[in-house]
Amino acid sequence: MGAASSDHTEFTRGQLARATGCGAETIRYYESNGLLPPPRRAANGYRIYDDEGRKRLGFVLQLRGLGFTIEETRRLCSLLDNENYSCGEIHDIAVEHIGGVQKKIRELQKMQRKLKDLAELCGTGAKPNCPIIDALYV
Repeated sequence: MGAASSDHTEFTRGQLARATGCGAETIRYYESNGLLPPPRRAANGYRIYDDEGRKRLGFVLQLRGLGFTIEETRRLCSLLDNENYSCGEIHDIAVEHIGGVQKKIRELQKMQRKLKDLAELCGTGAKPNCPIIDALYV
């Protein structure tokens, strides 16, 4: 291991937010949902996060970026915390999530088709009445 691995990096909440590219409120939200362990407190009352906390937040952010729900993320974090998981178990969770993503894609494609159909009704004319409004405001 290199010298960088022996460094002990600490972050305030604001520094952690900047380091990970998320907002301080996001960190607070994930803490309140049990996705991040409570940080230690400095003498001045500031919350202090270590590099492990940064990694954990990065893990949570990536899961959320992949569309995992809070509950799914909590489940994965719990498995990680308990070190009681197999690669097969994580695979099953991922495959289950892929099914949900595919369902969302189908729903989005359906929405896209409907919006395209509505946009074609309207065109770009200067009609006083809009067919999109007429179709949706029923």
